[in-house]
Amino acid sequence: MAPEPDLDGRTALVTGSATRVGRELLLRLAACGADVVVQYRESDAEAAATAEEAREHGVAATTVQGDITDPDAVDAMFDEAAAELGHVDVLVNNVGNFDARHWEDIEWDAWRSVVESTFYGTVLCSRRALEGMRDKGWGRIVNIGFADSDRMHAAPVNFPYFVAKTGVLMFTRMLAGDTQDDGITVNAVSPFAVENTVSDVSAYPRGRAASFDDVAAPLLFFLSDGAAYISGENVAVDGGRLTEQSS
Repeated sequence: MAPEPDLDGRTALVTGSATRVGRELLLRLAACGADVVVQYRESDAEAAATAEEAREHGVAATTVQGDITDPDAVDAMFDEAAAELGHVDVLVNNVGNFDARHWEDIEWDAWRSVVESTFYGTVLCSRRALEGMRDKGWGRIVNIGFADSDRMHAAPVNFPYFVAKTGVLMFTRMLAGDTQDDGITVNAVSPFAVENTVSDVSAYPRGRAASFDDVAAPLLFFLSDGAAYISGENVAVDGGRLTEQSS
């Protein structure tokens, strides 16, 4: 693991953090001293349990429920978080839905759901978080991408997910340039597959998927004081996998 950043006095919000990767990343931020906001849409019990586990690190934790594709819901969630813990200093845009069917078999509503949750949700949450970050003159945004998003990977399945994640990377670079004088950095961490995958990992690099620790390490680095001059970057967490090795 990378050296842990000192996040005492900071408030961190991780989207989709009631379960899975989002939960693990949020708990690591709590371990670094951040007060944390568990954002979720439907997993009420899991969100409450994650917040309770975060409090075991001696930090404050709260939950906010809402749809990150709805601008009004995003405003309400950030208002609630600010009322409980103060303005968000660290935002991790973790939510990314996918549909593994061939692109021609995906209904339009499903297309919209994947693109809106993965890309539009990242834009809406970032836009709102920036208000408080700019007021403070300090902020960190880390977007969770996909390992092939910087290689323009093309595949007939998961098509809307790949398109949306490529958009997330472009947005990361654009926002980094737009905030360079504001004390804010914007970066991306892009795993290929993480340890909770249901896929057969035997053919993956190093014979395994990325662990939660593998994904958390570059995230923690981007939040550290040593990375204060790094913005607009993307770290692929894929064990050295190349696009040509996949279908």
